[in-house]
Amino acid sequence: MGLIDTHTHLESFVRRGVLPEVLARARSAGLEALVTIGTGPDDWAMYRDLVETNGSDGLVQYTVGLHPCSVDERWEVAVEQIESYWQGRQPVALGECGLDRFHLPKNPEEAERIFRWQRAAFAAQLAIARRLGCGVVVHSRGAFRECVELVDASGVDWTRVVFHCFAEGEAEMAELTRRGGYGSFTGILTYKTAEVVRAAARVQGLARLMLETDAPYLAPVPHRGKANEPAFLRCTAEFAAAEVFAVPLEELTAVSTATARRFFAF
Repeated sequence: MGLIDTHTHLESFVRRGVLPEVLARARSAGLEALVTIGTGPDDWAMYRDLVETNGSDGLVQYTVGLHPCSVDERWEVAVEQIESYWQGRQPVALGECGLDRFHLPKNPEEAERIFRWQRAAFAAQLAIARRLGCGVVVHSRGAFRECVELVDASGVDWTRVVFHCFAEGEAEMAELTRRGGYGSFTGILTYKTAEVVRAAARVQGLARLMLETDAPYLAPVPHRGKANEPAFLRCTAEFAAAEVFAVPLEELTAVSTATARRFFAF
């Protein structure tokens, strides 16, 4: 059994013409699947086509969603397209969608206007996910409480919700697990200063663990500072097995892969 990268962005590798090499390295590193995450209309069709041409062995899966940093005054036009992707080669989840205060403009009025659009776009996507009964990949940065409240209000099944790149603490993880939701962990888990994140991973427990790269961002130690890629997931997995959960790598791989396949239903 191999590892699953539950959250990566292949768009940059496609545009640079290096995707075949990236996928080959992922296979060599022991990955059996990866989920490339949609952020807006510019990559949704690309990923659908990519899966149709490279997905015969199940290595590449994809999602469709409007990232909060892709939200503007035309967000409704984009969101209206999402449901059509569930015809044909279907995505394995809706996302990433959510709220992001970190990248808002400095001007308070402009920031508030964009954040209102983010909230509306997130609520609309949650309504689609509830209708489709699909999983939801949530992006939450500086807005954990508001994201939780919107998911609560949506009626979406919390067992189909994952907060990706989880970087909150034990209390926030307890909020997710109490509801049945998940957090997935990036290379941040390996950073010396990330004990809060490691503590949150332990609160969730090995049985509910999912791992991701968020490539090309957040490369794990010993690749920190470099462009990330799916093959580096193995570094995060090895660290998590040895330093977070004190179990053999084979056990962590088997458990996290089973959880990912159950969550994304592929």
